[in-house]
Amino acid sequence: MDKLTSTTIAGVYLTPLKIIERDLGNIMHALKADERDFDGFGEVYFTFVNKDAIKGWKKHSRMRLNLIVPLGEVKFVLFDDREDSVTKNCFFDVSLSRKNYQRLSVEPGIWIAFKGISAFENMVVNVASIRHDPLETIDQPVDSSLIKYTKW
Repeated sequence: MDKLTSTTIAGVYLTPLKIIERDLGNIMHALKADERDFDGFGEVYFTFVNKDAIKGWKKHSRMRLNLIVPLGEVKFVLFDDREDSVTKNCFFDVSLSRKNYQRLSVEPGIWIAFKGISAFENMVVNVASIRHDPLETIDQPVDSSLIKYTKW
C-alpha cells in the first residue's frame, strides 16, 4: 500500500502515486478499493482549469474528494473552519502535477479552491465518494471575506 502523508489540516492526506512508464504509453495510478481514502464510489469526473483561473471556494457536507492531476499543474488551497477541528482556521496548499504525482484526499467539511498553473491544459480528476448533489455543497467566491487567502 502507498505511504500516506498527513497535511496541516486534519482529514486531508497526500498519497504518492505510481506512474508506470511504458514504451506505448504510461499507466498512472489513482485510487484502489483497498486504500484508506476509498470511502465508497459515487462518480468520477474531470474538470479543467485554465492558466491563472481560480475555481472555488467549495465545501462538501458529505462527499470525500480524491483529487489527482494527470495533466498540467494545479495549485490546491484548503481551509478548515470546522468548529470541532484541531486544525480550525488553518490553511494548506499544494501544487500537483506529473512531477508531484500524488492523490489529495479531502474529508467533507473543508473548503477547497484551485488554480491552473500550466500554460497548457490543467486537468483534475475527482474520484468522489458520492454522486454529485448540489444540495450538499456550499459555494463562496474566491475573494470571499469568509476565507482570507491571499497567496495565489
